Amino acid sequence: MVKVVITGPESSGKTKLAELLAEHYQAPWVPEYSRDYLLELDRKYQEEDLLTIANGQVAREDAFAQKKPELLICDTSMVVLKVWSEYVYHRCHPWILQQIELRPVDLYLLCFPDVPWEPDPLRENPLDRDVLFDMYQQSLTGKPTVVIRGNYPKRIAQAKNAIDRLLS
Repeated sequence: MVKVVITGPESSGKTKLAELLAEHYQAPWVPEYSRDYLLELDRKYQEEDLLTIANGQVAREDAFAQKKPELLICDTSMVVLKVWSEYVYHRCHPWILQQIELRPVDLYLLCFPDVPWEPDPLRENPLDRDVLFDMYQQSLTGKPTVVIRGNYPKRIAQAKNAIDRLLS
C-alpha cells in the first residue's frame, strides 16, 4: 500500500485536493477526524482534546488501511496535530511525536497557502498561514515531501505527477 498524506495550514485546499485525487485514482481517502470531533464538542477545545483527536485519526486511518488498497490518501496526519499543538500550546504530546515516526508515509503533499482563505467556524488563523506553512515545512524535513502551489488545476497536476512517479 502506498500512503499519501495531504497536509498544510488551514484553508490551503487539503480536503478538496484529497477528494479530487481520490476520485482520479479511484482510491479511498481518510477524512480528517478533528472536524467531526470538534463539530460535536460543546465547548472550546483544550490541549487534551488533541490526543483524543490523534487517537481518532489513527483509528480512522487504520480502518481504511485494513482493506489494503493500492493507494491510500489521507486528508491529514499526526504532523498536523504536532504543528497545531506546538503553535497553540508550545509543546506536543510524546505519543503524537512517536506516531509520526511509527506510521510510515510514502509521500507528503504540503499545500502552500496561496489559495484564498475560506471562512469556516473551525478555522482560527487566517493571518498566520505563512508562519504555519514554515512550521509544516520544518516538521517534514527529511521526509518525502512535495510542495503543492497554485490554482486547483495546477495543484492537481503537481499532485498527480508526484503520485504517478511514486506508483510507477
